[in-house]
Amino acid sequence: MKKTKIGILGAGGIAALMAKTITRMPQAEAYAVAARDSKRAKAFAETWGFTCAYGSYEDMLKDPQVELVYIATPHSHHFAHGMMCLQHGKHVLCEKAFTANAAQAEEMIAFAEEKKLLLTEAIWTRYMPSVSMIQEVLDSGVIGTPTLLTANLGYLVAQNERMIRPELAGGALLDLSVYPINFASMIFGKNITNITSSAVMADTGVDAMDSITLCFKEGKMAVLTSTMLAQTDRRGIVYGEKGYLVVDNINNPQKVSVFSLEWKEVAAYEVPEQITGYEYEVLSAIRAIEEGRTECPEMPHSETIRIMKVMDEIRGSWGMRFPFEA
Repeated sequence: MKKTKIGILGAGGIAALMAKTITRMPQAEAYAVAARDSKRAKAFAETWGFTCAYGSYEDMLKDPQVELVYIATPHSHHFAHGMMCLQHGKHVLCEKAFTANAAQAEEMIAFAEEKKLLLTEAIWTRYMPSVSMIQEVLDSGVIGTPTLLTANLGYLVAQNERMIRPELAGGALLDLSVYPINFASMIFGKNITNITSSAVMADTGVDAMDSITLCFKEGKMAVLTSTMLAQTDRRGIVYGEKGYLVVDNINNPQKVSVFSLEWKEVAAYEVPEQITGYEYEVLSAIRAIEEGRTECPEMPHSETIRIMKVMDEIRGSWGMRFPFEA
């Protein structure tokens, strides 16, 4: 089996999770890592068994052996680093949030399509088997017609520099709320008719907690919350007239349960065992490259741009702009 040689751009915590994933995948080769200093890159490479370590992003991108680059830097740098990868002829798997705003997303996607290179957003929940599991349960009609959805995501991450610094495109919205928004979109679709939201701001001027309500054309509603000041149960619940469906951990579903109108669990489905959950987005990217596609069907370019526009609208309603935005 041919292995796709992967380079990781960035050597932080999320890069380590990807390294843990690809080192256990027969379809991928942990080939190169690049950090802003060579010592850090070398330490990462030694820890995870990468062949090459680079103390400069450009040096790694000049390596002709690198086929697919996973971007693991802060949101503020996704656009610049994504464009750099594409300019060097590399396929790209870019961590969420895809960019800082929709304008950046549109420009980067247009460039990838022009270059005929794969560019896809690494929002792992879009690629997981749980997506089809949840849809099959809903399609069965067991809970009736879904009309209301709630979802939350919260972690104690306010101490992380990338979360609180506006120059790094910090805040709960791009890092946490993106998951409940995608969860709602996967279940209720894209016909949003109204968006209302509230935010509690951190001292640095970025959002620390969000409450978002999305209304859909079909008369459906999603009520979403996220916070970097507390750890939540991370649950997603979809309600219909015959019962409701509970997803344990919308950020990495573990179990899907169905409850009756009497609040009794009537069915439960465990998700398949996985390496970390990141393997699904990597496999999709590899397939797309092999097939000569510029996007992955699980998260097409149009959907990435649409979600970015939703978050732009939400952030605009708070009057929150990043320092680098015009």
